[in-house]
Amino acid sequence: MITLLVERNYRIVEAKMIAQMEEALEYGKKLIDSELDAGIFDFIVKPIVKTFYKYWSDNDAREGTLQQIKVTLDCAKLILNNGIENEEFEKTIEENFPIYLKGDQTYRQCKMKHKSFNKLKEITRDCFISQVNEAVLFLNVKEDITTYDDIVRIVFKTKENALKSLMQQLDFNEAGINVIEKNPSILKIPTGKNILLKCLRKGFEHTKTLLIERLDNIFN
Repeated sequence: MITLLVERNYRIVEAKMIAQMEEALEYGKKLIDSELDAGIFDFIVKPIVKTFYKYWSDNDAREGTLQQIKVTLDCAKLILNNGIENEEFEKTIEENFPIYLKGDQTYRQCKMKHKSFNKLKEITRDCFISQVNEAVLFLNVKEDITTYDDIVRIVFKTKENALKSLMQQLDFNEAGINVIEKNPSILKIPTGKNILLKCLRKGFEHTKTLLIERLDNIFN
């Protein structure tokens, strides 16, 4: 019975995470278009940036994020089903983090030999641990629920608790963006770094606002 509930919750959370990913990628495309149209870019740079973002969003970002969603939820399911604690938890994280990292844009779009790469890797690992811990709580819901919002309400009880957890995740994301903004040379892309960084920041701020607003609706 417990396994069936975990699978039920897994499907609900997975569907929500994928929907959020698609929404973020679509918003990113609109940002790129608006920023390029508003700025002064020569006829060489503009198509390069648009082509890069289209390829990235259609391939690397989608594929990598789906990989991260799967490994995060699979780890949480393994921990719940096997009753893993302490040392075994650490072992599970260590074994699965390389998979998570390979799906992350830190790994895919940044130079591993750059002086700031290890800092990004450390932030990504902390984010992974936090996401697995939260996923364990989500998959462990035993009440009769049908939606993601139901799970959030049961796990966090109050909007304040949910907001605290959300801000922790957002802080990891912002820390990673800060590292890249201070060290744009870490990016592998040959041109258009400034416009992509600008869109990265705007996209993050938009997502942050959106997620906080959704918490208001969930706990309204």
